[in-house]
Amino acid sequence: MKYEGGCHCGKVHFNVEIDLSNPITCNCSYCSKRGSILAFTPAENFALESGEADLAEYRFNTNTIQHLFCSNCGMESFARGSMPDSKAMVAVNVRCLDGVDPGALNPQPYDGRSR
Repeated sequence: MKYEGGCHCGKVHFNVEIDLSNPITCNCSYCSKRGSILAFTPAENFALESGEADLAEYRFNTNTIQHLFCSNCGMESFARGSMPDSKAMVAVNVRCLDGVDPGALNPQPYDGRSR
């Protein structure tokens, strides 16, 4: 399905086509503190409509995931990285999608702490 989403203050806004049937919650040191619910989509299904200049980047551990957050409100609504097959992907924080009830989803745990 297609969704719109963005950060808390509205500076970062995007459109995405994404499947929400298999979201995850990750227990790595970063994700567990943020509490986000993540869903993944190929990079070509994601369009950043506004806020490119307002994004700040954070990388940790293997430095392979580009965690992007709004430099104004601090919200990370998405991250960029690669799938195991090296195809570019976007990880979307489902909590930042307009009109989506996170409580209606059944996120599966992912053991990022052990990776």
